[in-house]
Amino acid sequence: MKNKKYWLLTVLSVMLIMVLAACGGESATKENTEKENTNGESTSTDNGSKSSDIEFLSLATGGTQGTYYALGGTFADLITDETGIKTTAEVSQASAANVNALKAGDAEIVFIQTDIAYYAKNGELMFEGDAMENLVAIGGLYPETVQLVTTANSGIKSFEDLKGKKVSVGAPGSGTYANAEQLLEIHGLSIKDDIQAQNLDFGESTDGLQTGQIDAAFITAGYPTAAVEALGATADVVIVPVAADKAEALIAKYPYYAKDTIPAGTYGLESDVPAVSVLAMIATTSDLPEDVAYGITKAIYANAEKISHAKGAFIKTETALDGIGIPVHPGAQKFFDEQ
Repeated sequence: MKNKKYWLLTVLSVMLIMVLAACGGESATKENTEKENTNGESTSTDNGSKSSDIEFLSLATGGTQGTYYALGGTFADLITDETGIKTTAEVSQASAANVNALKAGDAEIVFIQTDIAYYAKNGELMFEGDAMENLVAIGGLYPETVQLVTTANSGIKSFEDLKGKKVSVGAPGSGTYANAEQLLEIHGLSIKDDIQAQNLDFGESTDGLQTGQIDAAFITAGYPTAAVEALGATADVVIVPVAADKAEALIAKYPYYAKDTIPAGTYGLESDVPAVSVLAMIATTSDLPEDVAYGITKAIYANAEKISHAKGAFIKTETALDGIGIPVHPGAQKFFDEQ
């Protein structure tokens, strides 16, 4: 009887030791997993998708008096709230410079014109021999109007009047520079031979117009553009029109353009002014994790009604992929497919 009790106690002790060992192993495994999740590159969510450990995102915009910068702060706040990733809007030299910022890893998200995105992806014009193969779209935003801005005092009323004049065309290699070059070409003018080209940003351009140091300026941005509005406070703004036949010739040669109109009342204009535009978009690289790209896309397009800038009215899910011209990030595509 005594031996039976001893045997029973021995069996119970062994079983208890095994249970404690199993619990200890489970705790160790759980602890190791938690450590891996904290220190590793990514963790797994309940649905099996990757959750990135990215803590900061840089959004490259444009100059402080352009539409990119005006929208950038709002976008950064929306992305921060939606994804939990601290996002900051950065001043930049806009489209072409933003491509280079992506390449260098100085930005994760950028504003860019669709035409410049196409050149960068395919290694054309200012990106000849230097294609950015991993450039992908988040989505399109709004039309960016190519505005040839001058004042009533300049006497300039047509593109032909620009001959021999001091004209701001933006920085070499910028989107504005390319637009200026192509529009001048359609009007039979050369940026090198027929005008005195000045490489100024938007703020410098309107300051120059105000002081009379330049005669006209190309500004590619969504209207109303802050720099041009500021000019309108001290001078009578004139936007030089693009005739219908010239617009059609431009679109035939460069199909990423579209006809546009700057409505009466903008900058104090007395009547509508025919113009042309490209499209503003948000881009990133294919290296950005899918869940982060999804969150960025959702933050912007699902909250467009929170965007107070006038261009917020153009930011719509149903038109976000129109006229993009480059591949869309899988994370962004997933969001649009769900709508």
